[in-house]
Amino acid sequence: MADLKLTDVKKAYGNVTVLEHINLDIEQGELVVFVGPSGCGKSTLLRMIAGLERITAGTLEIDGQVVNNVPPSQRGIAMVFQSYALYPHMTVRDNMAFALKIAKKSKDEIEQRVSNAARILQLDPYLDRLPKALSGGQRQRVAIGRAIVRDPKVYLFDEPLSNLDAALRVATRIEIAQLKEQMPDSTMVYVTHDQVEAMTLATRIVVLAGGGISQVGTPLELYQKPQNEFVAQFIGSPAMNLLPGKIVETGDRTVIEMDEGGRAVSEYPTTPEDQGAQVKIGVRPEDFVAAEEGDYIFEGKVDITEALGEVTLLYFETGEASMEEMEKGDAAVIAKLQGVHQNLRGQEVRLTAEPSKVHVFRNGTSILYR
Repeated sequence: MADLKLTDVKKAYGNVTVLEHINLDIEQGELVVFVGPSGCGKSTLLRMIAGLERITAGTLEIDGQVVNNVPPSQRGIAMVFQSYALYPHMTVRDNMAFALKIAKKSKDEIEQRVSNAARILQLDPYLDRLPKALSGGQRQRVAIGRAIVRDPKVYLFDEPLSNLDAALRVATRIEIAQLKEQMPDSTMVYVTHDQVEAMTLATRIVVLAGGGISQVGTPLELYQKPQNEFVAQFIGSPAMNLLPGKIVETGDRTVIEMDEGGRAVSEYPTTPEDQGAQVKIGVRPEDFVAAEEGDYIFEGKVDITEALGEVTLLYFETGEASMEEMEKGDAAVIAKLQGVHQNLRGQEVRLTAEPSKVHVFRNGTSILYR
């Protein structure tokens, strides 16, 4: 197994730059997940690591060796694609063994590697079946097994669960997590658009946006301490609420006067230079609580309720918000309250949050990262 290092990597197609200033160190044994909106370049970055896309500028190192011009077959990587890409006329055993036969490995070594991978992935009962006799989840496990038998330095996963239905996606996600536990020294890079996959599988998450890296951190770091408004709203579902206001008290605790009335207190520290600054406070829907009396952060009329059993989602009226504002998440306010609260539909509700749960963003960036 090996580490992986990208230094000032850039990808351009003619005059169109897709990615630039990509600097990332992935340590041996990590499972790093690339996430971001459609078209942000996460699959392109994975394909550059694999050697399927040429790097325009910068360097890529695998296990200390610069591999910019090394063919994919000699990089020591194995890739699992979104489509299973299995040979339909070959059995599971032959699909998994094919690359080893091409590499002219001995029959005994091939049998040992295939048996080991089948045991890890619980594929022993299916070794003599054709792909058409397998479920989607089983086919994806075969594709993963085909990667395992090669004993690569780095495993690359390109949205491997996106073709599965919801139940199979959950089951296969758990299997991948268990696989990583059984292979603790393996280095894995995983691309997905599914936040749940990223939050549950990743050692670290890389959030890509605007042609670069927006933030890198553990799942909880990104959730609890987002560096900017984009990460704050991209990580977490429903997205973090962002509400405009003005700083009226600075120091170890910051007080914000909300534009729409109300008052927020945050544990984020500020300096005298922040006095009077226009900011946005961020509160996750699950961190809102009903304000019985005293100060409140937001007051509005509940437009829609969604009772999910253990929680109820409250959607507040957004007035004459533009479509652009709604797409950015600037207009809609959502609260997630414990229990069933369908009776609140049409009611005026005041919400507040603990100071430790109130994020503060100035000019789009969290004041913690200035």
